[in-house]
Amino acid sequence: MRLIRGLHNLREQDRGCVATIGNFDGVHLGHRTVFRRLLQRGQELGLPATVITFEPQPMEYFQPDAAPARLTRLREKLAAIEADGIQRVMLLEFGPRLAAMPADAFIDRLLVRGLGVRFLLVGDDFRFGRNRGGDFQLLQAAGAQRGFEVENLHTITQGEERISSTRVREALARGELAQARHLLGRHYAMRGRVAHGDKRGRSIGFPTANLPLHRRVSPVAGVYAVAVRELDGGRLPVQRPADWAERWPSLWPGVANVGRRPTLNGQDVRLEVHLLDFDGDLYGAHLEVEFRLRLRGEQRFESFEALKTQIGRDAAAARAYLGVG
Repeated sequence: MRLIRGLHNLREQDRGCVATIGNFDGVHLGHRTVFRRLLQRGQELGLPATVITFEPQPMEYFQPDAAPARLTRLREKLAAIEADGIQRVMLLEFGPRLAAMPADAFIDRLLVRGLGVRFLLVGDDFRFGRNRGGDFQLLQAAGAQRGFEVENLHTITQGEERISSTRVREALARGELAQARHLLGRHYAMRGRVAHGDKRGRSIGFPTANLPLHRRVSPVAGVYAVAVRELDGGRLPVQRPADWAERWPSLWPGVANVGRRPTLNGQDVRLEVHLLDFDGDLYGAHLEVEFRLRLRGEQRFESFEALKTQIGRDAAAARAYLGVG
């Protein structure tokens, strides 16, 4: 997949495509339905499918303190988009210049002269340009005049409810991981490289891999049974313990905490993962952590010893759920 970072990085061969525009946070089943339609139209026209998205997301620019927790960081989102077969991503920096661009200039500079869009797929409630001055009707009129087709992205539903990033966040906040999986089409997961932490877990027999989240707010919080995948290979042994090797051929079971660690007076949001029955060095490893079951919320304990006891219970509960006793 080709990633184009900004209009200034467009090449002549990038002109001519089918495209869609949005945040695509979480890359849920609704987004993936959009991508399938885009790829279908691209195949019919013999043109590559291009996803136009923004970094930061517009609300993070306009209202940073009110912006919802991201489901996916940029790297995670790009990996999910690529996995769905999209050939190109046009990544636009959302800052003062883009926020101030009039809607007609957005159409001319990006869609017509920049990408040479032949087919555009957007929602009928899509708004763009300075003061949200552009809408679906403006795009249709511009397309009729300048030679590109605009198709309405109809609401994609599950039952009678719309599939949306908001619904996924709400399910995660309630600890309803099965519902989140149903909306996403996969287990909810976070990725990161293991960094050095304070090593407090090692001192009580529960060493953890510390994955910096680089997020203002996390969509999940608490303690979870998890499954861990190594993305770059070489750290997690291929040989698994005999009693669960068949059940977990490519993933490693574990228990994870997401939060600020109130017992230890933590301030930043962290993801810390204890891999069951693993003893080795994971510093620098690129891991993906799938959240399988929420065991409990984060809480403050009266003593470090009480915390140690609870962590033991959490590990036992994770073993029971994941079937690796």
